[in-house]
Amino acid sequence: MPVTAILIRSQDHVATLTGSVAAGDTVLITGQGEPREIVALGDMPAGHKLAVRPIGQYEQILKYGEVIGEATDDIAEGGHVHVHNCWGVKARRHS
Repeated sequence: MPVTAILIRSQDHVATLTGSVAAGDTVLITGQGEPREIVALGDMPAGHKLAVRPIGQYEQILKYGEVIGEATDDIAEGGHVHVHNCWGVKARRHS
């Protein structure tokens, strides 16, 4: 049985993993919309975010239907969305 990831809002770009996955594992996306499967592109721990669609560099990332950050690199569907490829926009101060 594949690990699941929960999609909170249908417009979200990421789903939250309910268990850890290894590269190549199938992840069942549940929550909003029809369940579907995505292949994890890398190892990821439980509780981390999995891209449910491609996210372009500098694109805002949605979770909970809200902007939670901005991609610093292109992120493919099935990619790990974390501090190595995005930054939070709410806590950033503009000079």
